[in-house]
Order: sequence, then structure tokens, then C-alpha cells
Amino acid sequence: MSPEPPIGKPELFYEEEEIAHARQVRGVLDYRSERLPTWCPGCGYFGVETALFDTLHELKIPAKDTVVVSGIGCVGRFPFFMKCYGIHALHGRALPVATGAKLVRPELTVFAMVGDGDGLGIGAGHFPHAARRNPDLTCILFDNNIYGLTKGQTSPTTPHLQVTNSHPYGNPDNPLNAVLMALVYGATFVARGWAGRPKDLQLLIAEAVKHRGFSFIHFLSPCVTFDKVNLLYSNLEQQTQPLPKRHDYTNLEQAIARARDPELFVGLFYRTERPTYADQMHSYGERGEKS
Repeated sequence: MSPEPPIGKPELFYEEEEIAHARQVRGVLDYRSERLPTWCPGCGYFGVETALFDTLHELKIPAKDTVVVSGIGCVGRFPFFMKCYGIHALHGRALPVATGAKLVRPELTVFAMVGDGDGLGIGAGHFPHAARRNPDLTCILFDNNIYGLTKGQTSPTTPHLQVTNSHPYGNPDNPLNAVLMALVYGATFVARGWAGRPKDLQLLIAEAVKHRGFSFIHFLSPCVTFDKVNLLYSNLEQQTQPLPKRHDYTNLEQAIARARDPELFVGLFYRTERPTYADQMHSYGERGEKS
């Protein structure tokens, strides 16, 4: 009987070196608070957090000049996990609060973090008004097609006939199309990413932040705890595909057609320029002073 091969010496892990790399190269610790995220292991929301930290570091936007506003849901605690100005608003009210923050402090970089239930359910009435007003902020809609925090009920984006804890015989409603809604409401920047491509998501967030106007990113993420049939990583890997190279993101009609396509496209759907909400409000002030 031949002797067993010797066990190799384990590779040492130097915690200080890893922390230094995260701080100096990626700047993660410049934006992360002392509170660790409470999302489930495997949740795609970790990817947005990483992509956002990397984007802010790359664009050299300090934490003191950043505001994160959220509503209620799994994404609602996002401000707690960041070392910046954070507002945990009422359910569905992240967009009006973020709009107000940007209006009174235009020098700050403002994010509205909403979920599919928070943003398209109780807060759906604020969505069209934010899009048409065009405030200079970035809205990321975290869409896992289900209410995760409240334990797996049907959300506004749950597929028709999917069985959930609130609809054991299947969801009777058709799901909302968040990208299509953003386009027809008048958003000036509309994109979609998903949890399995965090680097692509980082590029979209960077472009959204640099865009002057209302930037909307539809972010698809599996709910690894309460959805075992629909938005799985394996399913999204097969179902999502980049927008065609010939796609013209300045063409609204083409963007709408892509959003209605059964194919689940990811990337930049549409971008245009028009005066922001602050531009309009400041012009009113100037006219008032002259009258």
C-alpha cells in the first residue's frame, strides 16, 4: 500500500492585506458602513452594492457627497449599509424624497433604491411624475418578481399564474413591465441589468450617474429564498441577452419595441437630453425675481 501524498502547506490569508486592497484599489471601505448587509446568502443585491461602491470610487464621488434614499422591502435597508447620507423613507415614497433632496442640494449625487413591490406597488403613483419631471438622480429598481421581506407574496412583476404564498393557485394578474413604463413615462435614461453580470451593471450605473436627468435602471435579481422556479440564476443566464449592436438608444420607438419584445434584453435602452427639474424650477425663480 503506497503512502498517502503529503498534505500541502495551507496558503495563509492576510486579512490586513485584503482590507488594504479593498480600501486602496476598489475603495469599498470608503462607502461601506459598519453594519453588514442582512440579505440572504446568494441574494443578487450584494452585486448592486459592490457595483455602486466601485462606481462611486471610479468616478471619485466621495461618500459625503452621496445620498441614498430607500423605501420598504429587502432593498429598504440599503442606506444602513453605506457610509453616506441615507434616508429610509416611507413605503413607496423614495422617489419624491429623493427628488426633494436633489432639488435643495443639487451638488449631491442622489440615488433612489426601490423594489418591485415598493416602487411599482404602493409607490407606483410617484414613478410617472419622477420620470416626467426629470430630476437629476438615479433610480435603481430591484426586481425579484416577489415580495421577499414579507415572505414570498405576489408582487406587481410576478409572472401570470406563478404560485406564491399569497396565490397558492397561481397569480391571476399580468406582470408590469418596468422598462416599458419608464420609457412611456418620459425617463431620459433607461437601462436594464441583472445580478449575474455585476461588471456590466457597474458600467450602467456609471453612465446613469453621469447622465443629467432621471436615470432609471431595472435590476433583475433572484430571490434565493422564496422563488425556486422563476428568476433563478440559471434561468436568467439563459433568458437574458445583450441588446443588439444595431440598437439605437436615441430612438424611443425602437427602445419601446425592444422593451415589449419577449426576449429579455439587458443594456442601455434609451438616452436623451432635456432640461432637468432643477432647471425648470430655477427658471421660475428667475422669472419671479424679474416680475
